[in-house]
Amino acid sequence: MFSTANWTMLRRVSPRLVGYAVALTHDPDLAGDLVQDAIVRAVESRNVPADERAFRAWITRILRNLWIDRCRARRRRADRAEAPAGEVADFPAGFRSEDLILNRIVVREAFGRLSASHREILALIDILGFSYGEAAELLGVRPGTVMSRVSRARRDLLRRLSDEGVVPFPAAARRMP
Repeated sequence: MFSTANWTMLRRVSPRLVGYAVALTHDPDLAGDLVQDAIVRAVESRNVPADERAFRAWITRILRNLWIDRCRARRRRADRAEAPAGEVADFPAGFRSEDLILNRIVVREAFGRLSASHREILALIDILGFSYGEAAELLGVRPGTVMSRVSRARRDLLRRLSDEGVVPFPAAARRMP
């Protein structure tokens, strides 16, 4: 049964859960649906962890399993194997500089171009704040595997953000009419 304490924990973990869902789906609308479905499944559950760390891992696992189920269903329907690429999300008003906005757009674009597995591992570690051990348990792999995946994902993200990841416009497109 879902208690008041469970609702409190859910409110605390929800922003990170949304961030993880966006990282998985690469679509803010689909991510919202996924989080909502995970919450429904959690509320309907009979065995809800009382410990906050266990609760966070538990509901994240629910969300991840729902995502995996959706991907499998989409493949069976012979649609796309990957999540649809969404538009870059709008940023809240009140940013102090255009540079900050530009940097966020660039990082989000680079993050969105990572493979699904790289987005997932970085979302678990860097967005949700799971330890390597917690992420390993959630994914069913060894902590060393998580460490190497994080390293490769961060290296790929850095490459995409560096000059070598920038693709110049063709010469014809640069000419002014």
